[in-house]
Amino acid sequence: MTIRLPGRRGGLRAYEPRAEPLALTPGAPLTSRTVFSAAHVVADPYADTSPDAPAAVDWDATLAFRRHLWSHGLGVAEAMDTAQRGMGLDWAGAAELIRRSAAEAKAVGGRIACGVGTDQIAAGSLAEVRAAYEEQLAVVEESGAQAILMASRALCAAASGPEDYLEVYGHLLRQAGEPVVLHWLGPMFDPALEGYWGSSDLDTATDTFLEVIAAHPDKVDGIKVSLLDAAREIDIRRRLPQGVRCYTGDDFNYPELIAGDEKGFSHALLGIFDPLGPLAAEAVRVLDTGDVAGFRELLDPTVELSRHLFQAPTRFYKTGVVFLAWLAGHQSHFTMVGGLQSARSLPHFARAYELADQLGLFPDPKQAEERMRNLLALYGVAQ
Repeated sequence: MTIRLPGRRGGLRAYEPRAEPLALTPGAPLTSRTVFSAAHVVADPYADTSPDAPAAVDWDATLAFRRHLWSHGLGVAEAMDTAQRGMGLDWAGAAELIRRSAAEAKAVGGRIACGVGTDQIAAGSLAEVRAAYEEQLAVVEESGAQAILMASRALCAAASGPEDYLEVYGHLLRQAGEPVVLHWLGPMFDPALEGYWGSSDLDTATDTFLEVIAAHPDKVDGIKVSLLDAAREIDIRRRLPQGVRCYTGDDFNYPELIAGDEKGFSHALLGIFDPLGPLAAEAVRVLDTGDVAGFRELLDPTVELSRHLFQAPTRFYKTGVVFLAWLAGHQSHFTMVGGLQSARSLPHFARAYELADQLGLFPDPKQAEERMRNLLALYGVAQ
């Protein structure tokens, strides 16, 4: 059986879906790398809401997906941009997500780290930005989760230069009860973060970022770099103080960065490891044996799908992530908080389906094909 899929230049093309999935089952814990999947939230499709209303979350399905990731040995990076922070999920919803997921992690023995930001305020003074960060840091630490200090739109707007970043981050790191992860999210993911660390010149911004870490190495577990620039991440990685880890957030170049070189490697905290969770875990288990070639053989073919999902406008990658979760049977519908299911085109969905199917990512290929056909019919594409 073939399915007719729309192309980017119009018209339909025949595609023959894969008959069997890639056989992936939970295995031994990961040892050579620490790997977090930034997990999406599942919307409540029955909620009578609107894109600008508070998020209506299906908590059972959302927590079930996290248990799926934990079962394969992955950590969960909670309430990050993959969970639509600032794009449908407000702070009240994120706080509830953090508390629920942290409790679930404790119950099943899963690793969890949670995003700390300032999204309860749209803008404010530096003092107000610090207070917003402190409020969120308290919620995460009280939940028992590790904190990830996320980039702040409000800080980017309020800061007059690098010294303001040094002051705010220094204040927060002194307060943190346990070592945190610092997250540098580039403007391709959020245009409001242009000029973060006090400069649009990346060399200058990098120096400020590293100055924050050097002043408080005992309070920084690691950094997550999301700039989609492998060379810059490697340079930063080599300049980190001893004991501070680099978690790649580069959804374009993650296989080479995780594999590393003679001078080091990156751990991982990635949105693409939401749809790739079981495959990514299996690849790292191969790497745990010292088989770098086998690791690359498994993970390199996934890059085309990742680059497709994260293509510009990169901030809408979340739509493709949730679309694949629906096709894979992790949720019963393709609805997103904030109505973000409308953010990508039908040809984009078709290519995502094709690439994911070729990788064997769907546990039930027939179900995925049927759901893809239903979506095509909704758009008026006859088969």
